[in-house]
Amino acid sequence: MDKRITLVTGASRGIGQAAALELARRGHHVVATARSKLALEKLDDEIKALGGTATLVPMDLKDKTAFETLGQALATKFGRLDGLLGNAGVLGTLGPLQAIGPRSFEETIEVNLTANWRLIRAMAPLLQRSEAPRAVFISSGVVPRPRAFWGPYQASKMGLEGLAFAWADENENLPLRVNIFDPGATRTGMRAEAMPSEDPMSLPAPEEVVQQLVPLLEESETRTGERIVFAK
Repeated sequence: MDKRITLVTGASRGIGQAAALELARRGHHVVATARSKLALEKLDDEIKALGGTATLVPMDLKDKTAFETLGQALATKFGRLDGLLGNAGVLGTLGPLQAIGPRSFEETIEVNLTANWRLIRAMAPLLQRSEAPRAVFISSGVVPRPRAFWGPYQASKMGLEGLAFAWADENENLPLRVNIFDPGATRTGMRAEAMPSEDPMSLPAPEEVVQQLVPLLEESETRTGERIVFAK
């Protein structure tokens, strides 16, 4: 395939969906993952309407073997991966740490942190076959500005940044570029869940945010090991 092949997790809504569509507009073949098959099929229709192409992968990030299986399938189908956008995440339970149940805590860490380690482990060999591999992980403003009641979520995002920066440093002499992107407050369902009293129309839409995110996955991007914040 002549197109850049870029994997997007959590591609069925919010920033992930907007990024998948923008990647398709820019000529990438999008490998889109999400839990909902119906939502992925809707995304596929939108990508096709843009003249783009996609591979749909319904999957649960908590499935410990899902990324390994996906990596094997992509190796067979394409032989490489050019871009990786680790976008999928959950808010988890907001509240005092002692009031948060083990199930909610463990799911937040599993989806936001551990799944991204599995993603790196499964996709690194495919990215090494690309001439210009790029990887970006979506973080949050709670990392530089920790706050009360966001404990599990911000811990998972702090851990994610640690993973990403370690991976960037491990590949400093190789073509792979790895960065963190902090979109800030964005008009998404997760933001509305976290801040129900906030006026969503006061926030930038995902379609605006991805104009600064998607270029990090292009061959022309040279930065690595950086934390890039959306500039309004």
